[in-house]
Amino acid sequence: MFARLLCVLLSASALSAQANTDAWAHGAMAATANPYATDAAIEMLSQGGHAVDAAIAAHLVLGLVEPQSSGIGGGGFLLVFERSSGALTFHDGREVAPSAARSDMFMSEGEVMPFIDAWQSGKSIGVPGAVALYKQAHDRHGRLPWTQLFQPALRLALEGFEVSPRLAGMLGRMASFTRLDENSGAAEYFYPQGKPLEAGQLRKNPDYAKTLAVLAENGPGAFYTGSIAQAIVAAAQAEPEPGLLTLTDLKNYAPTTRSVICGPFKTVNICSASPPSSGGAQIMIARLYEHLLAQSETADKTQAFVDAQRMAYADRDRYFADPDYVDVPVKALLDADYLRRRALQKPRPDAEPQHGNPGLVQVPGTDTTQEPSGTTHLSIVDNEGNAVSFTATVEAPFGSARWVQGFLLNNEMTDFARRYDGEEELPANAVAGGKRPRSSMSPTFVFDAAGDLLLVTGSPGGNSIPAYVSKTIIGLLDWGLSAQQAVDFPNIVARGKKVRVETGVPGGVAIAEGLKSAGYEVQEREGENSGIHLIYVTDAGLIGAADTRREGTVRRWTQP
Repeated sequence: MFARLLCVLLSASALSAQANTDAWAHGAMAATANPYATDAAIEMLSQGGHAVDAAIAAHLVLGLVEPQSSGIGGGGFLLVFERSSGALTFHDGREVAPSAARSDMFMSEGEVMPFIDAWQSGKSIGVPGAVALYKQAHDRHGRLPWTQLFQPALRLALEGFEVSPRLAGMLGRMASFTRLDENSGAAEYFYPQGKPLEAGQLRKNPDYAKTLAVLAENGPGAFYTGSIAQAIVAAAQAEPEPGLLTLTDLKNYAPTTRSVICGPFKTVNICSASPPSSGGAQIMIARLYEHLLAQSETADKTQAFVDAQRMAYADRDRYFADPDYVDVPVKALLDADYLRRRALQKPRPDAEPQHGNPGLVQVPGTDTTQEPSGTTHLSIVDNEGNAVSFTATVEAPFGSARWVQGFLLNNEMTDFARRYDGEEELPANAVAGGKRPRSSMSPTFVFDAAGDLLLVTGSPGGNSIPAYVSKTIIGLLDWGLSAQQAVDFPNIVARGKKVRVETGVPGGVAIAEGLKSAGYEVQEREGENSGIHLIYVTDAGLIGAADTRREGTVRRWTQP
């Protein structure tokens, strides 16, 4: 099986040539951002559900209990591994720009709209993809009835859930600079009697329950047409700064499947999502890290990790975008010879990293994308060894803060490059009607030398996601860390000239001081916004890890 996986760019069907008939003896596991969601996943797995069934049920719950991060008003990337066939499938449920969107929609007289204004505007709202993504993935992989997947979220919405400390804490901060406490529906739900929800408070969401009941009964068509679609458009077109979303945009939305990117690291193989995802950055960082260490016997592993990130980010920022609109040179960027040459271009510690050129005649314009830290991630392995790595988002915390029948709408349009120089080539990630914005979301699998599943990983965190996820891969497979140690290890984010180091966790201060001594410009951060949830497959069984920076949990289930 490894020979089939050891390639750079693969379609899902290209991986299905050889069946794996060995019995799976490791049981099942779910790692998600909230205990309610983890319990929902286990409920589906215990009923004989596929990992995809569990992922959908868990995410429907996350939209209720963790609305600041994702929900049915947003979208996501869902990566599936079918163990019996070895097939990998990337389901792209990313939001798309309204058909009337244009490259200068966030600019006026040469000035770009400030981020907070854009974030809270109707212009920020793209066509949500999550519900259509559920259906596409369920049709391909699901085993349980469609309606059954909605039951955990329906129960919680009707009976109530305990507000988590993280949700309560964020509500207190959001009121000072967003419209969450002013917008109709959102204000009443999150700030009853004008006060933010408190941790431990029981909160019901009957409007969400009604919406879910309609979707469970009638499928995605009830979301993209009819009364729900009309309410979405009305919210998007409301003042201030009305958006461009129309009923036709919703009706025409379709998720898609895309190629899976795979590439070697040491004796294993990393497989992730292709653009508009940034999954390829995982392979680039790992391979550049290897080359940098090979260049010098005395090379420092931390510095090699930093420099690998700086070069990979520079290439990602310049070239990655929606491949339906831009020719993204993925194969060239992941080519072994290119990465070997690229490692020789290591920037000085005090220099601004520059993008490479994998042989293009015309290079896109300078990227100006700003990507805030939001999103959620869940990892699931079912009782047959099938796996899901699912990263989902509404973009910034609480999305656009616009409320529709129990859920929030995304602000995904701000994931495009909102500013550009009219004298340059357009950035690859410039706004265009019908286009998907580039995303840092990087759902990822790692396979061992025999081609067997080794790791399911991913994280939220905006443009820091490639750094967070690559830390888990390199930490587990090269630094000798355990699964939980790899998650807990200080986050190091090296995008651009500054290197951000998490100094509020053990080991962070020493890393920061070492990088400063080596000449890097270090930005110390008390904490980071990662939410890594991973499952590591060992001979002794499944080992899960949840990021203590958030509220995630891990649960195991073994068939009686």
